[in-house]
Amino acid sequence: MKGNAMKGRIVFLIGLLLLGCASTKDVRTLDNEMDKLYSQINTLRKEIDFAKNDLSDLRAENQKVKTDLSLRLENLQSEVQALSTNVEEYKELLTRPSKETDRLREEMEGRLKALEERKKAQEEKIKELEDRLKSQEPKAPGPGSKPMESEKPGSMKEVLSELKGVSPGMGDLYRDAYETFHKGDLEGARRKFEAFLKQYPNTELSDNAQFWIGETYYLKKDYEKAILEYEKAIVKYPEGDKIPAAIFKQALAFSELGDKTNARNLLKRVIEKYPLSDQAQLAKKKLETLK
Repeated sequence: MKGNAMKGRIVFLIGLLLLGCASTKDVRTLDNEMDKLYSQINTLRKEIDFAKNDLSDLRAENQKVKTDLSLRLENLQSEVQALSTNVEEYKELLTRPSKETDRLREEMEGRLKALEERKKAQEEKIKELEDRLKSQEPKAPGPGSKPMESEKPGSMKEVLSELKGVSPGMGDLYRDAYETFHKGDLEGARRKFEAFLKQYPNTELSDNAQFWIGETYYLKKDYEKAILEYEKAIVKYPEGDKIPAAIFKQALAFSELGDKTNARNLLKRVIEKYPLSDQAQLAKKKLETLK
């Protein structure tokens, strides 16, 4: 309704300009309308800033944030469309003869340039939001670290589900180590997982802790040490649920070292011994690249 009222006032002013009877007061009124439009743009920019801040919570509440951002995008796109219409109307206004045309045109052209730059910035931010909504995969921990191809750090909700039924002391120690890993502090996480294994060497979480130690070396591109730590998870915890992942990551580490023979053998081992695991599907794809 505000937009229609604004358009009505602009049409009225255009009529005055066409009749050649626009006064300084009319020009001032038009200037006030431009100021109101600036206020709307500032409001839109704040909305975009809020949307950008909301993205920081994307990992923890992915679905909720995705829905919220989608609604924001729809609103922003509607606002940009309305803004585009207003810009075109102002452009048309500049072509109409009126009193003080030269001064008004120069002033309006400057304002239109600023408006178009702001609109372009909004559209770029909208595109950025859309790209982030399309890509929902978590980031691998640690700046500059190599993305993991089999295991990605899950949300803390997933970790909490793993800790159900364990003693508070053990659960707190494991959670602390995992949170450190999730934040990208690989060295600190390794020390905490090692301390956990020293205190709890044979529990339902021990194989997980051993596996994540291997991951800290893999992400540091210390593939030889990573292979050894994965092997510990396989040998020490033969009933653990991390064995398919450990074997698969050993294969990737050998591949990174240029040893394709061992890499292929380990990938085949995952496919044959753990055909229903997620790693078996990943191993099939990886084998195709090693032929």
